Amino acid sequence: MPELAVFGVLVVLYGVASRRLEGSVVTGPMVFAAAGLAVGALGGSIGVDVGEASAGRHLDVAATARHVAEISLVLLLFTDAARIDTRVLRGSRSLPRRLLGIGLPLTIVLGSLVALGLLRGELEVWEACLVGAILAPTDAALGAVVVSSPKLPVRLRQALNVEAGLNDGLAVPFFTVFAVLAAEAALGETSFLEVALEKIGYGLLVGVGIGAAGGRLLRQASARRWALPEFERLSVLVLAVLAWWAAEEIGGSGLIAAFVGGLAFGVARRARAEGALELADELGRLLSLLIFYGLGVVAVDVIPEASSNAVLYALLSLTALRMLPVAVALRGTDLDRRTVAYLGWFGPRGLASIVLALILLVEYPEVTGGVDVFVIVALTVLVSIFAHGATAAPLTERYAAGRNRSG
Repeated sequence: MPELAVFGVLVVLYGVASRRLEGSVVTGPMVFAAAGLAVGALGGSIGVDVGEASAGRHLDVAATARHVAEISLVLLLFTDAARIDTRVLRGSRSLPRRLLGIGLPLTIVLGSLVALGLLRGELEVWEACLVGAILAPTDAALGAVVVSSPKLPVRLRQALNVEAGLNDGLAVPFFTVFAVLAAEAALGETSFLEVALEKIGYGLLVGVGIGAAGGRLLRQASARRWALPEFERLSVLVLAVLAWWAAEEIGGSGLIAAFVGGLAFGVARRARAEGALELADELGRLLSLLIFYGLGVVAVDVIPEASSNAVLYALLSLTALRMLPVAVALRGTDLDRRTVAYLGWFGPRGLASIVLALILLVEYPEVTGGVDVFVIVALTVLVSIFAHGATAAPLTERYAAGRNRSG
């Protein structure tokens, strides 16, 4: 497949220049999405194709494309959750706790209500709720300089990093419930509660079991010096995929299992396991770049399907629908308005949103507005890749300079 060959060459070329590009206005997701747009404009395809029979209202998603996307998110969910230090979530002054416990639910509610009002002719009620849930998670990789810049206070970097690491996993149960509701509303059935509880419950059980058992086993092996470092890294990668696969096999949510499995692994492992997480994390990052590349390829055919209201919603999703919940969540803290606005802007939408939209298309074909949801999500993520990528470095410099002057 020439499209994949182009991707491979791009990985090498970007790798050669990656250190020079680090901290600039050019990010990895921007490069790969732009390349995908170019390939798509030349007629390329990468496993997600617009069907001609229904004037662009049908998408054929190859099983390989869906699984690559899902595994990339599985690996990142597992490793991000495994890294979480639960101490940063404790206390009423914890910024991550406020962003996740108040900001995330408000973002889903506000996003759902605005989608319902603005896209009433395009989406049903539960489909609007799906848009709100799918576009709630943030992706720190799209503005990596923000969470890595030493010019920012550790407290702010930690808040955005922990939020991005956890909110995709926390949004999955909302997505699951809304997807089942939307499917059953289309079919006229009413057994959604049983199905949703099975998916969430089995996902939780499998994730806790595999993550805790794997973490404890690797902790003991490491303490006794039984395991070679490279096989410890391989074991973590396999644990993440195994949690996902096992949950899916018994009717649970593999994404919930991967997320909870990572949390359980981190708790059971006790000691920080950065080295053990490296391989799974790096593979997840590589696959995520493939997803952004694929998004660019598909966007050439899909984005023209977006209505003017969908474009407006995408812009609102990246601004007001993120910034207002963040402002409410951080009310009563010692942060000034400039800091709250800065934290509110840097909520890029990325990998999790694309993967959830693909899962909706493949697993819930009964949802008649699935393609409309995918178009809105694809448009929002594409705009976010360039808007957040291009502004991350300059706005961080400006914010840090303003802090220094006022301090």
